[in-house]
Amino acid sequence: MVPHPPIILPEIGRGEETKIQATAKAYEKAAMLAAELKPETIVLISPHSVMYADYFHISPGKTAQGDMGQFRASHVKIKVNYDSDFVSKLAQMADSADFPTGTLGERNPGLDHGTMIPLYYINRFYTDYRLVRIGLSGLPLTDHYRLGQMIQRTAESLNRSVMVVGSGDLSHTLLEEGPYGFTKEGPKYDERIMDVMGRAAFDELFDFDEVFCEKAAECGHRSFCIMAGALDGKRLETERLSHEGTFGVGYGVCTFRVTGEDSSRRCLEIWRERQNRILEEKRRKEDAYVTLARATVCSWVRDRKMPDLPANLPDEMLQRRAGVFVSLHKDGRLRGCIGTIQPVRANIAEEIMENAVSASSRDPRFSPVRTNELDALEISVDVLSEPEKISSKDDLDVKKYGVIVSKGFRRGLLLPNLDGVDTVEEQLSIALRKAGLSESEKNFQMERFEVVRHV
Repeated sequence: MVPHPPIILPEIGRGEETKIQATAKAYEKAAMLAAELKPETIVLISPHSVMYADYFHISPGKTAQGDMGQFRASHVKIKVNYDSDFVSKLAQMADSADFPTGTLGERNPGLDHGTMIPLYYINRFYTDYRLVRIGLSGLPLTDHYRLGQMIQRTAESLNRSVMVVGSGDLSHTLLEEGPYGFTKEGPKYDERIMDVMGRAAFDELFDFDEVFCEKAAECGHRSFCIMAGALDGKRLETERLSHEGTFGVGYGVCTFRVTGEDSSRRCLEIWRERQNRILEEKRRKEDAYVTLARATVCSWVRDRKMPDLPANLPDEMLQRRAGVFVSLHKDGRLRGCIGTIQPVRANIAEEIMENAVSASSRDPRFSPVRTNELDALEISVDVLSEPEKISSKDDLDVKKYGVIVSKGFRRGLLLPNLDGVDTVEEQLSIALRKAGLSESEKNFQMERFEVVRHV
């Protein structure tokens, strides 16, 4: 686990690198492991390689090169030979598992600085390796870990000695004078991630809330999840080497040496069992609204048909009409959300069923929900009150009211009491973007509404 600050290279830092000497010395110690272990292949995960929302990109080809020209040090060059056999085997394994990973979508074959800085240090001590370069995705943290597990199985199937490098900085919001200013989440993230990685408590990686990570402006968490997945089920000798935040960005270095097998360290399995117990308890407490939404999602995903309307539904669900939103979450991330501002069906029950189908299969932001995801879904149903026009943002309360903004045919809605939306200004900004309107837009109309949220 290593950072990638360009300033750490003397050719770029020009003296500033002396301010993070603890990181540099830890980096050297970590890189020296390569000379000791002599891996045939280095798998390097970089946040600055090609990244897609729903696909992990593996760099294709035989060779690649790059330089640090964007940091005014074009004379610092790195050239690598790719391990095409490893790449092919990993891509085949992912394809067999219907897991979205492969070599499609190359945009820039040149090496990125998230790749070159770790290799700069490794190459000082060891160069007899071939490289596999992998980017991140917008998929859940659990899927990043699963990719790491596939890396492990690929190495074992090829009988290949492999070193995995998770390249990534920690929070970028540690200091006001830092690149993204200061947020309270920044220092909290760094303290927490260094504790987790220092203990190799990889099951706790999945408990980091997406909004919390975003506010901390970290860039390495997904890299660390892939690296951790490659160590799944292994007994480890773990060493926390350094942590610094001199320039307002966190730099952490940890090493993990495999010393044998340890079935108690099946970290994703452990976490999933814990989550399943939580989800089972939640499902036992679901009311008729969520139960109907869940039954509809399961029936549609499995059989592509609506279930029969259950007997003994509450009168309100059968006799009242209202706008309804159905939201799906998986592993702490949104997996689909579709709703109606005004009712379009005969009653709330039919509104729930129609929007549950749409949330699971027609949300343009996501691929349709798959059968193997159903048990991991958390579902909520929001029943909307009649919207009322307002003339000022002073009439809003981000926890109590949702907001609808409109101008002409453009319209954007945001539900109330959402994680990570803490101010009316944030709420309006997001609603305007949803409507395709600029944040500086004038003369748009606002409406507010309340919801009853069923979980």
